Amino acid sequence: MVASSSHVHALLILVLVALAALYVLWRVFRVERGENAPSQAAAGDEVVYLPLPRKITNVSVEEAVLRRRSIREYTKDPVRLEHLAMMLWAACGVTEPKWGLKASPSAGATYPLKVYVVVGEGRVLLEGGGYLRAGVYKYDEYRHLLSLVKPGDLRRELAAAALGQEWVEEAPVDLVVCAVFGRTTSRYGERGRVRYVPMEVGHLGQNVYLMATALGYGAVVVGAFHDDMVQAAISAGREEVPMYIIPIGVPREPPRSSFEDLWKYIEERRRG
Repeated sequence: MVASSSHVHALLILVLVALAALYVLWRVFRVERGENAPSQAAAGDEVVYLPLPRKITNVSVEEAVLRRRSIREYTKDPVRLEHLAMMLWAACGVTEPKWGLKASPSAGATYPLKVYVVVGEGRVLLEGGGYLRAGVYKYDEYRHLLSLVKPGDLRRELAAAALGQEWVEEAPVDLVVCAVFGRTTSRYGERGRVRYVPMEVGHLGQNVYLMATALGYGAVVVGAFHDDMVQAAISAGREEVPMYIIPIGVPREPPRSSFEDLWKYIEERRRG
């Protein structure tokens, strides 16, 4: 018996729906595995498409807060690109796509902060092998990518600008957080300069601390440096005022705090 054209049409629709469902499942599988394209980088790329944000750790917020420390001594291990991507996203990446809201809060959503990344030679491991080209990169939070600003290992120059603090040079990666004060002061006046923007720098720094801790890295926020020398080292714009340098690397001695130790500490002081 020959099927009617309406039956054939219905069968084709069912096949197309099934194929579409399989495609969606395949995409979800790739997202869970972090295989979203574009997410690869080559050693000499001037634009680096970062792996897309996703759940990547099994560390709770409570555990990250417990273990967060200012870490100044690092091993020679590199930072993985997918981990660097998550720390940048935690710093100021987009978390709400409808309005483009970001991971750290901002007064009036003015978002005055920009992040530069100073990468050492052979210090950021790519997903497919090899290392990210040494240089200064600028993070584009809306497209989740890095743009090469200046090639070369600039960590020594950055450390010199930071009064010779050796951890700035020894860390595989340094984040440099800059503020464009005009974005906030145009709405809030001088209060934006003396209150809101510095608060936002602190919000961003803590986000980086917690994500770094959850991923097994250590970080420290550095505020002692010559602004003009930092600007020159990273080729920042004149309106971009350096606020933080954040060295990041694998801790030589990882923090080992436990909640049990914390309970004992609290109970002893309650009894005292």
